[in-house]
Amino acid sequence: MVLWGIFISAFLIGFSGAMMPGPMLGVTIDGSFKKGWIAGPLTVLGHGILEFILIIIMTFGLKDFFSNPIVAGFIGLFGGAFLAWMGYGMIKSGINKSVSLNTQRAGNRAGVRNLVLAGVLVSATNPYFIIWWASTGMESIRQAHISGLIGVLSFFIGHILSDFVWYTAVSAAFSRGKKLISDNVYRWIIILLGIFIVVFSIYFIGSGWKMLFKVP
Repeated sequence: MVLWGIFISAFLIGFSGAMMPGPMLGVTIDGSFKKGWIAGPLTVLGHGILEFILIIIMTFGLKDFFSNPIVAGFIGLFGGAFLAWMGYGMIKSGINKSVSLNTQRAGNRAGVRNLVLAGVLVSATNPYFIIWWASTGMESIRQAHISGLIGVLSFFIGHILSDFVWYTAVSAAFSRGKKLISDNVYRWIIILLGIFIVVFSIYFIGSGWKMLFKVP
């Protein structure tokens, strides 16, 4: 049950991040007109390679670092705060109708031949991606590592599966010249996921608070 909890939470958190407009979504939509539905999986493959490397470094290279209660506490607080900020931004953008799949299509017309490499590059050069893994991602790995390597693996599978599902659906839809969903439905999904993210951030913040002040 614990592993399923890790998997489901990783899937939902990852799915909410995947659905937000950004460079990866732009590359996927643009690539779908040239390579068809495979554009999504190829872009996610590059993105996933980078994330897998980060997870290995965090799991094995920062094991002792994570074990320090003060460090773990601050990571929990910072990760939770960033998660809350991300959720708030999602809710706000959905209510203000400032997110749209169409804007990604219009603003990303530069041709990209190697979509796997593009997935790596747009992730590595995205400040949002770097900040997320330095805060929320690091805390997620720390939480998952409590259940051992199988917990970390459950987190990674859930996290990358959300990217795969969303970007494959987007590339499949746009390759046929159709939109996946209406902007109105898309915004409501963003709002609902944003609410989930804010609620989940409370757990991270509470965990970090307990680590710092050793609350029983």
